Amino acid sequence: MSKKNFINQTHLEGYLYSHKLEEAEAGPTSAHPGTKYIRGDIFIATDEERLNVIPVHYTYVTPTTNSGAANRTYAILKNIIDGKIGTHMDDGPEKAAMVRVDSSIALNEWHDQRDPNHPLVSQKRNEGGFIHLVTDRLKDIEERATFNTDIVITSTKRIEANDERGLPEKVIVKGYIFNFRGDVLPVEYSVLSPRPMDYFENIGATKNNPVFTRVSGQQVSQTIVKKVEEASAWGDTKITTVSSSYKDFVITFALPVPYEWNDESTLTAEELAEKLAKRELDLAELTKREDTYRKNKASAAITTNKATYDF
Repeated sequence: MSKKNFINQTHLEGYLYSHKLEEAEAGPTSAHPGTKYIRGDIFIATDEERLNVIPVHYTYVTPTTNSGAANRTYAILKNIIDGKIGTHMDDGPEKAAMVRVDSSIALNEWHDQRDPNHPLVSQKRNEGGFIHLVTDRLKDIEERATFNTDIVITSTKRIEANDERGLPEKVIVKGYIFNFRGDVLPVEYSVLSPRPMDYFENIGATKNNPVFTRVSGQQVSQTIVKKVEEASAWGDTKITTVSSSYKDFVITFALPVPYEWNDESTLTAEELAEKLAKRELDLAELTKREDTYRKNKASAAITTNKATYDF
């Protein structure tokens, strides 16, 4: 394996559940001013009951590719926006299109301004990738929402089951994966089966002694609905419905023999340190952009109020 060719793949297929896509135009300060593009999310229900609904995010999809050819992904997304391709929510289950997307894991990151400490929030998401219409049949259910990534594992931790929320016992695997540019992405995966849980718990991975390997598994994104019964003072029963979302990346496979760690043929500790240093610079730039956005928004609000009352 070349250290410059890290694996980061996801595969999704199922029924087009809904979308939050929009058409936009690149601004005057962009690299290509005036370029039309599509951004937003599509949601794919990967099971027949249409309960496991996985989003795919598109940041910048233009009508043509870099080579100048027509972009088929843009054409399909445009048809979804125009209602020419049906969704479960807009057109009903019978008219929902079957789609397939081969994407990759990215991070949607921001600082939570509601918290006084402004902690960094990092959410895994499927980002980009070609979308195709499925005209024959879907794959078996186990193959409809998968991920496959190289990962530098830095820690593992067993978590007890949470019966109240309906969450099973699991082992959390923490580490770093990589995007197509080779940038480092911190992630957490879960392991639910007993033997794999024991394997990862005993693998001995730490920040100073990481384990570099490849894992694959299933993507889960469901809403769990639970009815809670509570007896009143006079004997009647009150039933309350409680909903909670459950999103996870569940490992079901790992290489029998991990990659060689700290080796020129795979990845050295020095290279990982350089990638982590770059990530810190990227996060500093993210903070700067967020601060600029808030200041501009506040300035615009002041200007608007002044224009409203200055007469």
